[in-house]
Amino acid sequence: MSTESTKDRVIIFDTTLRDGEQSPGASMNVAQKLQVALALRDLGVDVIELGFPVASQGDFEAVATVAGRVEGPTLCALARANREDIDRTWEALRAAERRRLHVFLATSPLHREFKLKMNQEEVLRRAVEAVRYARERFEDVQFSAEDAGRTEPEFLAEVVERVIEAGATTINIPDTVGYTMPAQFSSLIAYLRRHVRGIERVVLSVHCHNDLGLAVANSLAAVVEGARQVECTINGIGERAGNCALEEVVMALRTRHDFFGVRTAIRTERLYPTSRLLSNVTGLQVQRNKAVVGQNAFAHEAGIHQHGVLMHRGTYEIMRAEDVGFTGNSLVLGKHSGRHVLRQRVKELGYQLDGPQIDKLFEEFKRLADHKKEVFDADLEALIQGFIGPREQPAWKLETLSCVSGVGTVPSATVCLEHSDGRRVRDAACGDGPVDAVFKAVERITGQQVRLCRYQVTSVTDGEDAQGHVDLEVEAGTRRFRGRAVSTDIIVASARALLEALNRAANTTPLPVSSHDVPSMEVSA
Repeated sequence: MSTESTKDRVIIFDTTLRDGEQSPGASMNVAQKLQVALALRDLGVDVIELGFPVASQGDFEAVATVAGRVEGPTLCALARANREDIDRTWEALRAAERRRLHVFLATSPLHREFKLKMNQEEVLRRAVEAVRYARERFEDVQFSAEDAGRTEPEFLAEVVERVIEAGATTINIPDTVGYTMPAQFSSLIAYLRRHVRGIERVVLSVHCHNDLGLAVANSLAAVVEGARQVECTINGIGERAGNCALEEVVMALRTRHDFFGVRTAIRTERLYPTSRLLSNVTGLQVQRNKAVVGQNAFAHEAGIHQHGVLMHRGTYEIMRAEDVGFTGNSLVLGKHSGRHVLRQRVKELGYQLDGPQIDKLFEEFKRLADHKKEVFDADLEALIQGFIGPREQPAWKLETLSCVSGVGTVPSATVCLEHSDGRRVRDAACGDGPVDAVFKAVERITGQQVRLCRYQVTSVTDGEDAQGHVDLEVEAGTRRFRGRAVSTDIIVASARALLEALNRAANTTPLPVSSHDVPSMEVSA
């Protein structure tokens, strides 16, 4: 995209699959990443950052797989300023129709002294060499000056000017630790636009973190001063307190077009479905009072507010719920609904399932409909997670389960598991409650001793027949494994969630110990 065409257009660069996935508990497998990438494409995102290929073999394979399956947006991946990273990123993105390399190097005094052990001249040389080498492989090269917000403006301007000369097509200015105030950040962008020769030939980008709750404010302040790309994530997930929230910055630019005078290509009616999809994939729930996509975003409880909205919705609403795709907890299907209706609703919710997946989902839906009078969107989304979760062969499956619990009796559970080799093993245990008894019986059968780090039960929908969603995390040795399951019986859901975590632990190869310079995932450029 030429700089001429971006004067009134802000490019949306989504880094949910890279910086967002670095949020604790937000890791995704390849199938889940593909679902999110397809949803981002349908949302109208311009650039999707798929990951950090050199970080691990798994990350490389995820980037390569998604790069070969998603068409439309520019597909991007991150690399440090060295040839090994750049070559690895090229291999990962080779199948992409439109590809971009995102190369970064820290520039602030703190990072130069304590992380890089480099002086200004060495940093400048490394940045220029990396961009030149990258341009031998990529036509589209983005350079990020990590921790730019705490870098001396004069030195930052020098680095930016030199990497533009070396061939960078997009320059990203990150507020890596969320330290900068909006007035300071807008002044920094204005300074660069005044002092960097050739800056009019590139797209100026920003990447702001939310450590002080200012990521969106800083990003918007930069747009006022001429930044024409904003890096952001769905629901604002990311390192530490997260990133600039895509839905918030997009709706701010749309709602206050009179102030900003710029537009995006985002299909805003897909914002809420995409937010829900990511929340279901990662298990990171959106707070009720979250701007734009929270459950309370369009709710009015106070009588004076309700009266005002009834008279004229503009009295207390600056956005329409339908503009962001908010439909509430819609009843979608019943036990007599057909496969075609199910397929259409799945697509409307933002998921891309193939024929066999739809067939299997239809079976699960019919089974659920026999237990529930009303099946809501949230119920359907909970079922879908079973089709985009782990694809490895489980070592153990739950066959039968029964438990006894109550006042004046010792909680106990009897569990029968089926192993992948055909064995059925039954055992029983007592515990401090039915869930504890079930977990102890499962551990006895599998022979896997783990420590329960987190256990959470939430209701998928309202009502006595609602499904319970169990999300847990266990520690096995030095690693943690996550399990999730849904059922109208929370004891059954708990057992299945534990088994998912134990199966993941059993199927995971121990990490090799190596002196190789493995990149830290603490990357926020």
